[in-house]
Amino acid sequence: MTHFIENDFLKVGIKEFGCELTSIISKESGFEFLWQGDASVWAGQSPILFPIIGRLIDDKYTLDGTEYEMPKHGFGRKLPWKLHLKADDCISFVLSENKETLKSYPYAFDLIVTFSLHGKKLTVHHEVYNKNDGVMYFSLGAHPAFNCEIGDKLVFDENETLDTIKIDLEKSLRLPETTPFLRGEKEITVTRDVFNEDALIFEGAVSEHITLVSQSSSRRVKFNLGKAPFLGIWAKPGAPYVCIEPWYGVNDSQIKKPGFSQKDGIQKLEKDEKFDFIWSAEFAE
Repeated sequence: MTHFIENDFLKVGIKEFGCELTSIISKESGFEFLWQGDASVWAGQSPILFPIIGRLIDDKYTLDGTEYEMPKHGFGRKLPWKLHLKADDCISFVLSENKETLKSYPYAFDLIVTFSLHGKKLTVHHEVYNKNDGVMYFSLGAHPAFNCEIGDKLVFDENETLDTIKIDLEKSLRLPETTPFLRGEKEITVTRDVFNEDALIFEGAVSEHITLVSQSSSRRVKFNLGKAPFLGIWAKPGAPYVCIEPWYGVNDSQIKKPGFSQKDGIQKLEKDEKFDFIWSAEFAE
């Protein structure tokens, strides 16, 4: 089922399955800002990545001496969520542990995601609650895909000096080498081949925002990165969308870690604590 929120400027749709954004429409122009999930290209639209990001070595990890299996990007995007609260311009959903999640992730948790509209801005607030007696480890990330054209630009707030983390195209694992990408620059141009080697993955960007700038119109999407330590930017090569992906976590490298708590980029949450991750997108035409 799809639920909608709206205000004077935007109408936004969110699916219960996966708690996934499915539409962001301007009431002024009727323009659809969100990729519509063409299955012949990429069926996703805005999956929530939880409790891992990317791929594990052999899709497995070890926790307290027990081995578990976990699919790429976790299970949050592949399960039905429950409606939590709803108003005209705000809605939230919750995902909690169940018999199936406990088979691959032995933690009790609540993940509440709230979508709210303020003028021409959509804010998405993720709250992770640890309901266990001890520490809980997890990763969390966003993956929204925005419609764009080849030649559009992604512009950081600040001049950035960033290397891209390289990915093994067969196993989707991080390679040891990185490649210089930005050297005191702000702009990335969406070309037909910029994603030929998979996502651009950056660590340690200093900018608070990255803005998707149309080269054929006055449209802009100003995206707040939510202070995430990693940023993925991705599309199928040549496709008319781009994903802006703030991550609190990252793919496994090719080196096996002894346990889940040592996984690169893993987040640690103490008993009864809460973790907050907020991204937002402001739309202009």
